[in-house]
Amino acid sequence: MLAHLQPLVLFGWLLLAVTCFASWRWGGRPERSGATLVLAITVGFALAGYLLDKEVMRAVYLLLDGILALGLLLLALRHATRWLGVAVLLQGVQFSLHAYYLVAARRYDSLYALVNNLVSLGVLFCLLAGSILAWRWRKTSSVAAK
Repeated sequence: MLAHLQPLVLFGWLLLAVTCFASWRWGGRPERSGATLVLAITVGFALAGYLLDKEVMRAVYLLLDGILALGLLLLALRHATRWLGVAVLLQGVQFSLHAYYLVAARRYDSLYALVNNLVSLGVLFCLLAGSILAWRWRKTSSVAAK
């Protein structure tokens, strides 16, 4: 229960909040949609961590990763931006990681934690980069229109 108060976890939530704020403030429609999707799934992961049955929790993790991957894929098909393409690839790695650990009935270990955290960080950086690029594109478009 106190795991959510560790400094690294709090830093992750802060990074998520900053990325979502930047996406909603400076990003375009795909960035805002992506930020909403990532935030909703992350809250789902936090709530799923309170499940008492660990096998059900692992299945819920896989389901949430699948929903995030599908959501990002649909966004990528609709908007065709580079950051979404990279985020979809990273989320595919994440989904494969969860599927492997679930099917092999392996306990979560340090390799799982490392890959899981790096992929999540990569998706956040893709979202932040997309927001910055959308803001720069809007800024140069408004200057060129004048």
